[in-house]
Amino acid sequence: MKQEGLSPNHLKKAKLMFFYTRYPSSNMLKTYFSDVKFNRCITSQLIKWFSNFREFYYIQMEKYARQAINDGVTSTEELSITRDCELYRALNMHYNKANDFEASLVAEQTIVIINMLTLGDTTGECFSLLRMAVCIVQVPERFLEVAQITLREFFNAIIAGKDVDPSWKKAIYKVICKLDSEVPEIFKSPNCLQELLHE
Repeated sequence: MKQEGLSPNHLKKAKLMFFYTRYPSSNMLKTYFSDVKFNRCITSQLIKWFSNFREFYYIQMEKYARQAINDGVTSTEELSITRDCELYRALNMHYNKANDFEASLVAEQTIVIINMLTLGDTTGECFSLLRMAVCIVQVPERFLEVAQITLREFFNAIIAGKDVDPSWKKAIYKVICKLDSEVPEIFKSPNCLQELLHE
């Protein structure tokens, strides 16, 4: 049965989806939140969430780009995003506070895989699920790549003095909106939200 409104678990799910897509379409949101009864208000709320996620993301990128310049960084080659850097930790803490949702998804997926193997299923579907489970053990590598590109875009724009123009960030947004990845199929399942309820 479809829910009338969005819950805190939907917000948690949306934040995790941000690691894959920064600019989801309303049609895509309907596919991934299939347990919700969509209307104009729900669609607006989900779009607003992603807008807020982007705002935080870009604020952090600008902050760290300016900090790098103040620290004497002169080339984008000196800027990289790794899992142990401060910027990554700030982003992960915001979108994935305890890493618990991903652990729940992996646990759920592992149970399905074990059941399939127990029944003697060694088809491609089983191995496809196994690959999917491995993918979501941690924040996707592609997110780190996109974050690094974003940081470097901000750095270059600020160094070039483009930040004097009130609309200077629009050029960066145009680059980043093309870098979205496919969100794993498991996120389409309402069951991943039920897993969270047991925490």
